[in-house]
Amino acid sequence: MKNYLSIDIGGTNLKYALLDNDGNIIEKGKTKSPHEKEKFLATVDQVVKKYAEKDIKGLAFCAPGKIEHTKIHFGGALPFLDGIDFAEIYKDLNIPVAVINDGKASVLAENWLGNLKDLQNCAAITLGSGVGGGIIVNGRLLNGAHFQAGELSFMALKMAKDMGFDNIAGTMGSAVRMVSQVNKAIGNDDETDGLAAFEAINSGNEQALKILRSYCWDVVGIIINIQSVVDLTTIAIGGGISAQPILVEEINRAYDQFLDQMPMYKMTLTRPKIVEAKFKNDANLFGSLYNLLLHVNGEKL
Repeated sequence: MKNYLSIDIGGTNLKYALLDNDGNIIEKGKTKSPHEKEKFLATVDQVVKKYAEKDIKGLAFCAPGKIEHTKIHFGGALPFLDGIDFAEIYKDLNIPVAVINDGKASVLAENWLGNLKDLQNCAAITLGSGVGGGIIVNGRLLNGAHFQAGELSFMALKMAKDMGFDNIAGTMGSAVRMVSQVNKAIGNDDETDGLAAFEAINSGNEQALKILRSYCWDVVGIIINIQSVVDLTTIAIGGGISAQPILVEEINRAYDQFLDQMPMYKMTLTRPKIVEAKFKNDANLFGSLYNLLLHVNGEKL
């Protein structure tokens, strides 16, 4: 039986998996992402050729950056991907090739098999080094006129004449930044140590909790802005830190606090459900495949 190859292009790792039509992972792996164009493309090619020998029936990619059809524009942590078109590169395989932005892949994964399954108006927010997003409105993935809908990191949360990156969602909603702040507060020299940060948070460390709650307040600002524009029923919170139950608990708590302070919002904007995303590190592999399946079947989401 033929299966599909899904490839998740990240700034740190290149993850890949062989999956069947139902989203079952047959096998998977990962390798470091080279930060030089030719080496990177050679690494991708090694993975593709390995599985092409197994007679795959489709190739699904997700990547950072703005993606127009199958062409990558910019590329986030991998700017050299600008202009790369994987459908063109692998046209000689004579199989369908689909490419999607990583934030959009996350919402497709949840809408297909996760905690947003079959919902018509929903979003996934991925909290990582920045803030990724994918939004579905009236049963359709929101792409926008320039294929850039869902670029939540660029949302300006505090407007100022001389504003810098400190005032945008990608910074204020950065999980990496929050973890670093907690580790500094507890005296941990390893500012990237997420386990230590959440150990302090979960144990009730006052400084750590204060930082987390301030962070969740900023995440609520992102959610409120989304809700005021597209009116969703459910928002799934993803990213590595979403595995910590306290995160979604505190985001919901902050949202309710905001509504209590702002009764006009409470009366006007229906509160969305805020849930943990089902998929963590493999979300983009599933979302990429679902995007490919939609194209193969001539469907649009």
